[in-house]
Formats: sequence, structure tokens, C-alpha cells
Amino acid sequence: MFGTSIHWTTFFYLLIDTFIVLLIFYHHSTKKILSNHFRFLKLGLLFIAYNATGGFLPFENFPGPFILQYIITYGVAITLCIYLIYYLYKEYDIVVVRMHFSIQNLIILASTSFIVLLLIPYFFTNSLYWARIFFTIPISVVAFIFLWYFYKRISNLENPNRFFLIRNKFSVLSVSCIALLPIFTVIGDYQWLTFTTMNLAFYGVTAIKVDSHLYFLENKTKMYKIFSWNEKQNDHLIKNGIVYQNLTRREIEVSLSILSNLTYKEIAKDLFIAESTVSKHASNIFKKTGVKNKRQFLTRFRKKFKN
Repeated sequence: MFGTSIHWTTFFYLLIDTFIVLLIFYHHSTKKILSNHFRFLKLGLLFIAYNATGGFLPFENFPGPFILQYIITYGVAITLCIYLIYYLYKEYDIVVVRMHFSIQNLIILASTSFIVLLLIPYFFTNSLYWARIFFTIPISVVAFIFLWYFYKRISNLENPNRFFLIRNKFSVLSVSCIALLPIFTVIGDYQWLTFTTMNLAFYGVTAIKVDSHLYFLENKTKMYKIFSWNEKQNDHLIKNGIVYQNLTRREIEVSLSILSNLTYKEIAKDLFIAESTVSKHASNIFKKTGVKNKRQFLTRFRKKFKN
């Protein structure tokens, strides 16, 4: 299309991703963008960059050496994959899936592998095919190991909830797409296959975003009294000097779980976080809602919750 190598499917995904990002930006243009929405916007922009660079490059009139175009496309793709994992870590409050899969280690692994296993072999062999082979095999192995650990990390629900189950399925779908990317890359430049797979990861995350919004809308009557309390307190200080602020997305999830009479241990298993993290979220919730402990929180808000 347009005298370039971009396939019509890639251009179609580029338009869809741009529309999603603009829609989210417009929705939050008149209000403060929360950190989780800002992360989603950055993820969307990376997918737009991935579709644009991977779709339009390479082309003959590009200034500089031919390999520079692949450095750009691979660089954007690697950045996208790592940021997508970072996004899911934040979505689940995961510090690290396993000790060796921290975001920092993934950045070091990906950048080192790109230089040592792709660029150096290319300069020695002058063959992009063999460079891809050297780079893809170890990266694919690591990607599927990560997929396995990530799946195990989020699949131990003891109190299945529709929202959490749906989020898990789409998260595994997104990570699976990342794991398949190196394999599709070495197979060949089939944009309809590679870009369909990768954009499916973004649409999976978007589905999580939409379902999360619907989940909170369904439960807004349960949270109404809490929200009302926060809204009344937003503009002034209380006696102990704490400013009441809106609850974060994770604090809303924890609040709903507490109101469902789940223990901190049960909440931790449902949300895939440490029990100490639940306790920290609960402490923040109690401060923001003007209560001293869980008992007072339940006394103040459970009646409205049952209604």
C-alpha cells in the first residue's frame, strides 16, 4: 500500500489502535488521567509505533544502512513487548513473576540478545535470515518459559469471580502473543500473521480495560457510600491531617472484596498479591474513608453494600 511494504491488514490495525488511543485520550481530556489510564495510553502509542515502523519499513529510499531499518523495527517491538509485560505486572500488582523475570532483567536480556545474537551475526554473515535464527531460538525459549510462569502465577484462584477470570484469560492471551512473536518473525515477513497476532495482544488488554470499567459500573451501588464519603472530603483536611482522595482501581477491588467478607488471605489469592500488600491497600482505604480499622469500615459501609 502507498508504494511501501505495509500490508492492508497492518494499516487497518494501525487505524484501530489510533482510534482506541484517541478515544481514551478524549474520554480523559477533561479530567486528570489516572496512572493506570496513562499506562494504557503509552501502551497504545507503542502499538501504533509498532504497526507504523514494522509496516512501512523497510523501504529502499530510507537514509542510512539497510540494517538500520531493522534496528528501528526490532527496537520498537522489543520495547513494546517489555512494556506490555510491565503493564500486566502493574495490572496484577506483581513485583516479579520469578526472580529472573524482573523488568530490569528482561530489558538487559532483550537488549543484550539483540546485540549479541542478531546484530553481530548479521555483520559477520551479512545474512538477515541467519541473524534471525540465532536471535529467535533462545528468545523463544525464554518467552515460553515466562508464559508458563506467568500462567501459573495468575491461575490459582480460590474464589472465582467473573471479572478476575476474564482478566486472567485475556492476560494469558496477550503474553501468548508475545511468546509467538519471535517464531513468526523468523518464519518470514508475513505481516498479516505477525501483526494480527501482536495486535491481538493489545485488544486483549483493551478487553480487560473495558471489562474492568463495566465491573466497577456493576458494583458502583456497593461502593456508592464510600465514593460519596470521599467526594465530600476531597476539598478539605480532616482533624488528623489526612486528605481524603479518590480510591485507586486496586483499592476499589480490595474494598469490594472486604465488603464481600473475604479475609486478607483470600483477597491476596484472588488478586495474586501478597497478604501484606492487601493489608497496605486496606490501610490506605481506611485512611481515605475516615475509619480506623476493618471493623469500623464494615460497620459504616456494609449496610449500603447489602442494599
